Amino acid sequence: MLLFLQALLMQRTDLQVLLLTTMITCASMTTSASESVEFARDVLIVDTHIDVPFRVYRHPEIDVVDSDETGDFDLPRMQAGGLNAAFMSIFIPASVDEAGGAKALADELINLVHGIVAKAPDKVAIATCTTDIYRHQKAGLASLPMGIENGAPLEGSLDNVSYFRKKGIRYITLAHSKSNHISDSSYDTNEQWGGLSDFGKQLVPVMNDQGIMVDISHLSDAAAWQVLEISKTPIIASHSSLRHFVPGFHRNMTDEMVKAVGNNGGVVQINFGSSFVTVKARNWTNELKAKSIEYKEKNQLDDKDSALTDFGKQWVEQHPFPFAGLADVLDHIDRVVDLAGIDHVGIGSDYDGVGKTLPVDLKDASSYPNLVLGLRARGYADEDIEKILGKNLMRVWATVEKYAADKGYLALCSDS
Repeated sequence: MLLFLQALLMQRTDLQVLLLTTMITCASMTTSASESVEFARDVLIVDTHIDVPFRVYRHPEIDVVDSDETGDFDLPRMQAGGLNAAFMSIFIPASVDEAGGAKALADELINLVHGIVAKAPDKVAIATCTTDIYRHQKAGLASLPMGIENGAPLEGSLDNVSYFRKKGIRYITLAHSKSNHISDSSYDTNEQWGGLSDFGKQLVPVMNDQGIMVDISHLSDAAAWQVLEISKTPIIASHSSLRHFVPGFHRNMTDEMVKAVGNNGGVVQINFGSSFVTVKARNWTNELKAKSIEYKEKNQLDDKDSALTDFGKQWVEQHPFPFAGLADVLDHIDRVVDLAGIDHVGIGSDYDGVGKTLPVDLKDASSYPNLVLGLRARGYADEDIEKILGKNLMRVWATVEKYAADKGYLALCSDS
């Protein structure tokens, strides 16, 4: 049909050519979009970082089982986007770590995830092993595996690795916004350990043995390199992008780290947040922070003062946020592929974790078909897109499970 229409174009006036070209283009785009939605629903999609539990903890009135427009994730949008497995982030703020009670908060957030499942057992289920993910997919259920963001709940005890393993935790991000008892943080200029603490160096092999993936997102460069040296299993960066595109942003990974993760057999899960993927968005964020600090100090305000909040709102109104686009996220994926290979990149969106900074066309959990559309437009074969969307992460997880099984720690599945 397209060849027929193209032949007709050769015989039409300029206006008719323009109209027919527009019709062909629109029809092609509609078909491609429809095919991308269908593809996303047919293949396995695994997103390794979604911050739902802490959002629900702060706002108990939120019900992500039903449509909830206050955030980036709910079950209807998860289904619409074709997302099969959403790693629920058991996020522990540094302030909780410093005040005490990190383990108790982790327990509460884990219970919240179970509460989501209890409300919709016909739609979603807890997943604690790779077999669960595939079994749920076959049964038409979405999966909610869990990872701890900030190793603070371990509270200096290796026994707590086993405790959280039995609770269903399958990865641990060793630190978050501040250095803790395990590791230095990329956000913290106080690198008290020079990388990992002695406890952190003991922790990594224990996590390996028990089948818990080690996550280097948020770690200082020194800590990340030490994990790569110590770990006996492939590691993950659950929600990190590349420093190449945002120079000076230490939260992102260097090219050398990306290559090392590839050599380790691991996977870099790309963060969607605009300030992670473009320098314009990062500079905007840095400027807002600097202006707010300046205003706060000049007027002797505290962080909770309404005047400081009003100042921030006014500044944002005067300086619109420079949202990234789908192409920017694709650039990060392309570069990981160039540096480490197609087997070492995936997605860790950080939905519900980066505020209102998500890129155009990747605004929420219904957006994965747009990612498929973009990857196809860049020439990725469908089998490679499947790797990016989930197969790479599942390979790493299965490898970690096998290593643990050889050590006597068989995978604990949700139905076992």
